[in-house]
Amino acid sequence: MSTVEDRLAELGLTVPDVVPPVAAYVPAVLDGSRVYTSGQLPMAGGAMAATGKVGEGDGLVSPEQAKELAQQCALNAIAAIKALIGDLDKVERVVKVVGFVASDPAFTGQPGVINGASELFGKAFGDRGIHARSAVGVAALPLDAPVEVEVIVHVAD
Repeated sequence: MSTVEDRLAELGLTVPDVVPPVAAYVPAVLDGSRVYTSGQLPMAGGAMAATGKVGEGDGLVSPEQAKELAQQCALNAIAAIKALIGDLDKVERVVKVVGFVASDPAFTGQPGVINGASELFGKAFGDRGIHARSAVGVAALPLDAPVEVEVIVHVAD
């Protein structure tokens, strides 16, 4: 097991199986020393962990729950990366994280939601997990997911 997986285990987390694609793409691509993940949804145990728009109020996914879902997206991205490179300790840096939040029109807390992913990368990879990031509110995401996260990492040759 890698140091990264040991850190995840300390958090009570394990690297899940790679989520199979729901359309015509692959979960991640290795191009030289970079791994680019496809957008990862909050799938857990083969099912979407929650659906709907993020915001405050009845019938909406709360920002707190959405933050946890963003962490699940990040964990799924880690699984896709591991499937390509085998050993997560080969990740030299998490370069960029892009997070999408299916948002109620009044919701503007996208950065706080995507912190769920960013914080997990920091805990899992330490200083190598510090990254550039975008957090974007959108009208809808595939399969009515509340959150989607994609990642670019630099890996050792």
